[in-house]
Amino acid sequence: MLILGIETSCDETGVALFDTDRGLLSHALFSQVDMHADYGGVVPELASRDHVRKLLPLCDQVLSDAGRARKDIEGIAYTAGPGLIGALMVGGSVAHALGFALGIPVLGVHHMEGHLLAPMLEDNPPAFPFVALLVSGGHTQLVRVDGIGEYQMLGESVDDAAGEAFDKTAKMLGLDYPGGPRVAALAEKGVPGRYRFPRPMTDRPGLDFSFSGLKTYTLNTVNAEKKSAEGLSHQVRADIALAFETAAVETLVIKCRRALEQTGCDRLVIAGGVSANKRLRAGLEKMAAKLRAQVFYARPEFCTDNGAMIAYAGAQRMKAGQRDGERIVAVPRWPMNTLPPLTEVRVTGLVD
Repeated sequence: MLILGIETSCDETGVALFDTDRGLLSHALFSQVDMHADYGGVVPELASRDHVRKLLPLCDQVLSDAGRARKDIEGIAYTAGPGLIGALMVGGSVAHALGFALGIPVLGVHHMEGHLLAPMLEDNPPAFPFVALLVSGGHTQLVRVDGIGEYQMLGESVDDAAGEAFDKTAKMLGLDYPGGPRVAALAEKGVPGRYRFPRPMTDRPGLDFSFSGLKTYTLNTVNAEKKSAEGLSHQVRADIALAFETAAVETLVIKCRRALEQTGCDRLVIAGGVSANKRLRAGLEKMAAKLRAQVFYARPEFCTDNGAMIAYAGAQRMKAGQRDGERIVAVPRWPMNTLPPLTEVRVTGLVD
């Protein structure tokens, strides 16, 4: 089954072509980072308009790269949520229009399920069951995964997501958008031990996260250093970046260790934009080795939003008979544990 995947949940326009027999055939991505950098963050209306401009040309590009034509497509998967409502509607509209024109089924896919399944595109995919850490600008969640659609929420952030805390810290330090990679790059120049930031909610049982306190602690440190004799020099900023990153990473590692011990799983999947962080990967690998567990993650290009993960997730569900009805599905807020299991055939988006 040849599936076209469309991702437009935020500021990345991603398209991919996935064959259930041959695997990923082609993929293309256009990032809006440069456009939004002038505003210090994503402007929803600008994001939606750029998806309109880029989506169909990218669809034609992936078909050309794979040596296929539109008539060869057997199904279309698109991101239905969570995300920016305008951006979601662009992807859903194009998917349904193409599906109607070609007479093929269409299915709205959960964005975070796409991230969770992205490591399945690798040569050594994880087997079920496993624990997944989904960590991005909008989500920080620990999930037990027994199969596609079989999700048990173990813990999540009660306030800010880890990626959001990285972005806010970048602004405090005067770094450009996107903040996460820039904080990590600056932290490489930091001196270990100059500051020690708190590891929030690690002094109590449970698997929930909280990063608002760490963000506040960082802000207070920045403000205090501005008044010091040295001021907020480049080295001070690098040391603060390192202290923040170390605290955030160690918090995630501690919670992942608890989740593996609590569930008895020996496989950990890490997905989402923050999963590309090198310090986080190293910390999880070291922790997993002590527990004799394995860590799986997608290649760096599939850690951020992309069409390949949507094509793969959609292909698995469409093979099981799941599809949209006549109405576009766009759900800005969508708990992942409400998804049906893969074995349950369900038609969504029917006209009322």
